[in-house]
Amino acid sequence: MNGGGYEPGSSPVHRARAGLKLLMLLLVTVTVFAVRSPLWLGGIGLAVLGGYVLARVPVRRSWRVLRAIGTVAVVLFGFQSWLQGWDTALVVCLRLVATLAAANLFTITTRVEDLVAAIERAARPLRRFGVRPERLGLLAGLTVRAVTALSAIAEEVREAAKARGAERSVTGFAVPFLVRTLNHSDELGEALAARGEGEV
Repeated sequence: MNGGGYEPGSSPVHRARAGLKLLMLLLVTVTVFAVRSPLWLGGIGLAVLGGYVLARVPVRRSWRVLRAIGTVAVVLFGFQSWLQGWDTALVVCLRLVATLAAANLFTITTRVEDLVAAIERAARPLRRFGVRPERLGLLAGLTVRAVTALSAIAEEVREAAKARGAERSVTGFAVPFLVRTLNHSDELGEALAARGEGEV
């Protein structure tokens, strides 16, 4: 299988081992949620953007991904500002942008099958404790595909809202995005149940 978000390339980021890139993604995620300074979070975000340059991701592809993330961040900022104030909203949105941008960079430069294989190899010693490496690999693959799917949904909803002249409407984006995300989750659950992965 080939991840729908993968962008073929020969950059150093593409050539890096899937396990190493996953470790770096986890490190970025943990760091982002451990830091509360907007300056530090902004710096992390810029470092992630530097990864896109190093990976030589096409400008059109990068812009499409980052625009979708930005749309979600703007909606979230509006809600968080209303609930908790702009300073907390800024921190939350910077965390979201850095994490999703890093996750998308990982998705763009890593084949899903490479990630699944790396997870299964790493988890083999845990089999003696009842852990099923193939299920962990499946979970990792689904996570990567979920990032791609949510970004695609956000972009499609944004384009649809723009076509209706409602690109500045928070509800015009948030409601369709939520509905389509829930529908996607239902379809995924049905697919897993059909192959018996929902059974304990």
